[in-house]
Amino acid sequence: MTLSVLSLASEAVPLIKTGGLADVAGALPGAVAPHGIAMTTMLPGYPAVMRAIGKGRLLHSYPSLMGEPARLIAGKMGDHALIVLDAPGFFSRDGGPYADPAGHDWRDNWRRFAAFGRAAADLAGGAIKRKRFDVVHAHDWQAAMALAYLRFAPASGTDKPLASVMTIHNIAFQGHFGSEVFPQLGLPDSAWSMHGVEYHGGVGFLKAGLEAAGAITTVSPTYAAEIRNPQFGMGLEGVIMAHESRVHGIVNGIDTTLWNPETDEYIAANFGQRSLTRRSTNKRAVEEEFGLEQDEGPLFVVVSRLTWQKGMDVLLEVLDHLVGIGGRLALLGAGDAALEAGFHAAAARHPGRIGVRIGYDEPLAHRMQAGGDAILVPSRFEPCGLTQLYALAYGCVPVVARTGGLADTVIDANIAALGAGTATGVQFDGVNYHALRAAVSRTAALYGERDQWRTIQRNGMKCDFSWSRSGKAYADLYASLAT
Repeated sequence: MTLSVLSLASEAVPLIKTGGLADVAGALPGAVAPHGIAMTTMLPGYPAVMRAIGKGRLLHSYPSLMGEPARLIAGKMGDHALIVLDAPGFFSRDGGPYADPAGHDWRDNWRRFAAFGRAAADLAGGAIKRKRFDVVHAHDWQAAMALAYLRFAPASGTDKPLASVMTIHNIAFQGHFGSEVFPQLGLPDSAWSMHGVEYHGGVGFLKAGLEAAGAITTVSPTYAAEIRNPQFGMGLEGVIMAHESRVHGIVNGIDTTLWNPETDEYIAANFGQRSLTRRSTNKRAVEEEFGLEQDEGPLFVVVSRLTWQKGMDVLLEVLDHLVGIGGRLALLGAGDAALEAGFHAAAARHPGRIGVRIGYDEPLAHRMQAGGDAILVPSRFEPCGLTQLYALAYGCVPVVARTGGLADTVIDANIAALGAGTATGVQFDGVNYHALRAAVSRTAALYGERDQWRTIQRNGMKCDFSWSRSGKAYADLYASLAT
């Protein structure tokens, strides 16, 4: 029997992306299809999404949805079904999906994504065109209110409770708004409770979704365990613990048609496990692109948001040491202005040894994975992480903090793993100067042992982090909920 699943996300590749959520939402329909799941993705109608969907097919019109006219339009995202909430008053804006051109959160984000949740709940429950789904799957706080509406205010035509999944991609982003928005959400008074949408005296979108969901997933088993304690739970650890029997950790996959060094059109030379020597062409290309000196020392790369979460402040402290032991760094990212300035200063201090590109460039990210010797991922917390998975596929050795999905996907090159021939990278404990400095030194030493380094690279490239296993895990979860 084929199950019909509605996946609700605020972004999805290839239509709109700010982070890993988009990669997951874009890949999930194809990942679950072989397992008897017909997935429809629902997205907000940002300008890029509306351009991609074209005219589409009108499903429903709202004269006023949270105060704005809106339409639900059906189309395609690749080979898979797509439904878009076309609400120009909410989504047809310059800037990003969540913030204005200056980087400030849109002041009406609560209303924008409450409208998205309301329309999604109407659609999921069968109130529109009487098309009912078997399961609704909400991703992060922007989609979470759909589950609250289905629970507390199902639309006319919704005849019975709907199986539901709430996925936490990063619990640090919760969608918490003041209590003054509650009367405008269209929810009954009963929703204002500790087991509803109320959270620390305000409205918690993610918290509301967690309370309403039939199952909760995170994007790695370790992160599923970590968010049960205050260090990682960000204030929601109590909610997670209250529902711990329903919490599942499923590691993200990567799209191996897009991220494949043997066929990647963005890189200077294609290569595989048996042709690693061709990586040197890609290394030279990265050095040239970042204005770095060409030598035989290790080339470290970073592809990351420049934030405290990602440990970029600690990396700044370690850069002089990295250069001092013969390393070089190519960095691509954007984020905190102070960190951006710090990396520019480091590049000026070490010309030819450190190169910095502020912003994000998908083709360049591919070239850096193909040409870097090692990628630095010193995150203080990392729900899953995709960067290290791309690196493994490209023979770019990950150097990662032992947290979340990084701990689940990288095998440390300790004595036992090296002896058994299973190491795929370098892990370290504690995101601080001494721990990261030691990890960089250990990586440089491993790099000097050429045969051993090649083994580590090949081990990583042999790993299967495609969506096949994770897709089945999601399909099995949907089936268990829908029965």
